[in-house]
Amino acid sequence: MDRRKSIQTIILGAGASAIVFHGCKTEGDKTTTDIAHSSDPDFFGRTPEELERIEKLNAETLFNEHEMETIAVLSTVILPPKEPHGGPIEAEVPEFIEFMGKDIPELETPLLGGLMWLDHKCNTEFGAEFKTATLEQQKKILDPIAYHDTEVPLDEQTLEIQFFALMRNLVVSGYYTSKMGIADLGYKGNMPNIWDGVPQDVLDQHGVEYDPEWIAKCIDQSTRATIATWDAEGNLLT
Repeated sequence: MDRRKSIQTIILGAGASAIVFHGCKTEGDKTTTDIAHSSDPDFFGRTPEELERIEKLNAETLFNEHEMETIAVLSTVILPPKEPHGGPIEAEVPEFIEFMGKDIPELETPLLGGLMWLDHKCNTEFGAEFKTATLEQQKKILDPIAYHDTEVPLDEQTLEIQFFALMRNLVVSGYYTSKMGIADLGYKGNMPNIWDGVPQDVLDQHGVEYDPEWIAKCIDQSTRATIATWDAEGNLLT
């Protein structure tokens, strides 16, 4: 499952219901898998249909310049940048949010409506657009809708609360599925484990020990980084 599919599942499965304001073919007797092979690592493993849809969506525009700037500011309020990995702007979270808004049509209305509400609310209270307001003013707008009653279903909350819940979900999901966000989590990918057996003190506690003959046949973990060498006839040397 690629990042786009994963986020669709997260957004629609974990909260967007509250906001809702193949690859195989047969050639004769031979079955092949129609998988796209792209030199761009960002599109590795995508099917031709997925690549075509991505290209189509990238050519479309959902937000105007002002709205994109507002999303950029809002995303940094939700998830402030920190060293050394940067924040939502560096991870292109605004662009990600626009893409998801195009990819999931149900999100278009709550996103656009919520951005309009932010500016209206901010203009009414502070005489400024949300993106140009001070951080203190922005938080005064956001705090009442950021900490809603969790005992009440989200789809029964006000529309502005639903909007903020959606934006927070998109910002956090977008950042922590990016290269920068993964680095910020310290995730190193699949790493081999090392198990040297039951600790000696535990063996002593129970009055048991390993059979030396059996132990001699086990891998010596101290040599696990040693690269094996073979002779011309395929015999293991070291």
